[in-house]
Amino acid sequence: MEETLIINYSEVDIQRDEHVLLYNVNLQVHEGEFVYLTGVVGSGKSSLLKTIYGELDITTGTAEVLGRNMRSIKRRHVPALRRELGIVFQDFRLLTDRNVRQNLDFVLRATGWKNRTERADRISQVLQIVGLADKLEAMPYELSGGEQQRICIARAILNKPRLILADEATGNQDAESGRHTTQLLHDLAKEGTAVIMATHNTLLLEQFPGTVYVCRDHRLLPLETPSPSVGTQSTTSTDTSIGSEATPRQPRPEVTPIEDEDDDIPVATIDNNN
Repeated sequence: MEETLIINYSEVDIQRDEHVLLYNVNLQVHEGEFVYLTGVVGSGKSSLLKTIYGELDITTGTAEVLGRNMRSIKRRHVPALRRELGIVFQDFRLLTDRNVRQNLDFVLRATGWKNRTERADRISQVLQIVGLADKLEAMPYELSGGEQQRICIARAILNKPRLILADEATGNQDAESGRHTTQLLHDLAKEGTAVIMATHNTLLLEQFPGTVYVCRDHRLLPLETPSPSVGTQSTTSTDTSIGSEATPRQPRPEVTPIEDEDDDIPVATIDNNN
């Protein structure tokens, strides 16, 4: 059965001003699909995510996200789009002067939840989902890196988003914490939430299968998912496989390429005007 189309990009150029980062991007993501974006630092992964939540404009091709035309969306309508998204960051971005409950309550109040009891119930629900119900009153500095990332996932799913964007969500974690984070996101996809996860860790692709794209030579290339049964494949061999499966390079347009910036994504789930 065909799932609902969440993202539909066709022949989209991802660019800043006149500078191209990725060109002729074709990306379709369906409800409940788990998608990996791989590629080296500066290859365009973060900029692609920014176009999805309206941080970077799109001027070419067809670009639809959650039923919105991203080429013509008005700035005043972007906060409503972002309230249907959840974003998980590499550097957590928790409010360090507030405990877990207050961090999550801040997001709910900022996105229109007026009833205190309903907010408390929802906070309890998401903490149960990520396995941290006992950390309600903990301060961020009292949590491990893995626990902080799970709180970020709880924050991302507060408003029951149809789409979660995870930008290097395991980048600051050890291997075990990274697997736990990916497992949580993978489980959310199984429950119907589309997930796009940008990552350098190609070993995760074997453990948690999904649709895989690589950003390379200013193009977004679809790849076959590595077999979960290949348990002896090293990171090096995985990278080689990715390179060998890439489609032939197409001629580039006459646009000057620049490298992506991966460190300036705002908290897109919150409308700063609230």
